[in-house]
Amino acid sequence: MPKILLVKTSSMGDVIHNLPMVSDIRRHFPDAQIHWVVEETYQAIPAMHPGVSKIITVALRRWRKTLWKAQTWKELVNFFKRLRSEHYDFILDSQGLIKSALIARLAKGRRRCGLGRGSAREFMPLFYDQAFDIPRMLHAVQRTRSLAAQVLGYASEGKADYGIHAKPANFSWLPRRDYAVLLHATSDRQKLWPEAQWVELGARLNQSAVTCVLPWGSTDERARSELLAQRMQHAVVPPQLGLNDAASLLAGAKAVIGMDTGLTHLAAALNVPVVGIYCASRPEKTGIHSESALNLGGINQPPTVASVSASLERMMAK
Repeated sequence: MPKILLVKTSSMGDVIHNLPMVSDIRRHFPDAQIHWVVEETYQAIPAMHPGVSKIITVALRRWRKTLWKAQTWKELVNFFKRLRSEHYDFILDSQGLIKSALIARLAKGRRRCGLGRGSAREFMPLFYDQAFDIPRMLHAVQRTRSLAAQVLGYASEGKADYGIHAKPANFSWLPRRDYAVLLHATSDRQKLWPEAQWVELGARLNQSAVTCVLPWGSTDERARSELLAQRMQHAVVPPQLGLNDAASLLAGAKAVIGMDTGLTHLAAALNVPVVGIYCASRPEKTGIHSESALNLGGINQPPTVASVSASLERMMAK
């Protein structure tokens, strides 16, 4: 019964890409104890997977801004104590950054493993007992699965199983009819799909008796959601949602259309029909990865509304 610590702290999409590794490990070692170090903001994601028995939260993003405060140092000490409270057979850093390698080094364990020089974004060989080179051209999901397989000695085979589920919720603000979730926001403005395209897509969905739901996570995103909703016949702007409520919303959707953002990856992990829209990046390495998802577009090649609409019809017909 191996005890394994996974280190994948952020961001949301990367954390979601790590979930199939848990399913693989538990399939080959049903009694394994799997613990996970993750940023406090994303702790709800590994908590959705029944194969994760303990979550150790870290707050590096918040602590960096408040290093002069006594409370920050108190939290740092408490994190260090939690991290060192267990002794692991294997410590797997699948993130490949200095911060994750340092966490792996500080944890107590028999064998620390990470990505090799040709695979990690920031290679830290002295922090690991063994490093593994995994081709960079592979998708992030395949890379994390391959790392665990090589460390634990099994073959990484079959389709990716994210292993998570969410129960659709009956929110009071949600119409009692089919709905699609439109994840129009992204932190990089170059990746945005033009508003006119979203409005046209919304009109096509409305013609199919589908309501458009436009979630948001910041003040600017809320303003954009409200602007788009005003230009659509049947659209809803929900209140701000936490990760668990967002998962419930996605789980009940007829389809999800979204930019390269964490919630789009979460929808695919929940096996909802998803169309990912790419305008300034390539989806080959970190795109939506699921048999229920289809990626459209690329660098300076945003998809047309017609192609998104046709892809939606195919995905929903499966």
